[in-house]
Amino acid sequence: MKVLIIDRQQIKELLPMRACMDVLANTFRAYSRGESVQPLRTMMKVPGSGGILAPMPGYDGASKALAGKLITVFHNESETKFDSHQGLVVLFSAKHGNPLAIMDAIEITAIRTAAASGVATETLARKEAATLAILGSGVQARSHFTAMTEARNIQSVRIWSQTSKNAQKLAEELSDLSSTDITVSNDVQTAVDNAHIVCTVTTAAEPILEGAWLSPGAHINAVGSSMAKRRELDSEAVVNSKLYVDSRESATNEAGDFLIPLSEGAVSHDHILGEIGEVLEGGADGRQSSDEITLFKSLGMAVEDVAAAQYIYSQAKEKGGGVWVDM
Repeated sequence: MKVLIIDRQQIKELLPMRACMDVLANTFRAYSRGESVQPLRTMMKVPGSGGILAPMPGYDGASKALAGKLITVFHNESETKFDSHQGLVVLFSAKHGNPLAIMDAIEITAIRTAAASGVATETLARKEAATLAILGSGVQARSHFTAMTEARNIQSVRIWSQTSKNAQKLAEELSDLSSTDITVSNDVQTAVDNAHIVCTVTTAAEPILEGAWLSPGAHINAVGSSMAKRRELDSEAVVNSKLYVDSRESATNEAGDFLIPLSEGAVSHDHILGEIGEVLEGGADGRQSSDEITLFKSLGMAVEDVAAAQYIYSQAKEKGGGVWVDM
């Protein structure tokens, strides 16, 4: 039995942001139609480390693909050479069950997470949105810049990070890659002032973004928090927004940005207006006016990894990428 091994650099080459966004739009539609399968992820805390180990299996009804991601999250990247997220994605044949490919999960996660926000931004943000605020300076900040410039004609970007040195480094890096005007903000309020699109991609456990700072018509991609007791947005930001999610089941079990305002009585379950797949399918209304604030709460779904892995595998076979290993 031969299995294709695909490394991080090859994934970056085989999964461009535009292609991933197109793949995930179909994945979101299939998920909301009930054609896909993914259990809630299990997170095992690793004693003595503060890290977690999480298995994420899934079946994507759009690509009819089967895969599982096994990932760790250790927030010690400042002390080590490793990214916070590490892991592998294993693609299986949905017909016979045999493994087809083993892939680096870091790059898949980086691209597909931002691509999901890109799909949401294309669906919910104002067409003329041109000013972007990125809160965070890590891997997702970089990939979200790529996704947002794919989704809208971004003219200016403001970056804020809890570590100003990291924000400056990111601004310089992105400026070398793009002619977009990119600046660093000293505080979150300045960064989001009159911003048309806001991406929160931090490791914050407590709110960094207040609803009072958001301008009418803004669109928010809330990405950084994926646990029930952690959030990046305060309750006012959620209350004042039209809320959309990738998965209702995941949001009502894991999204602290929603669950904490819910526990306070600030919102009800009806505050979730739809999954992004339902909006794409026409089963839920999206933005209705230029003054509405829209919010996409992203938790990341296993079916996103499945669909991305299937696309990478097909591209690798077509272009001769990866290394075949006899197992």
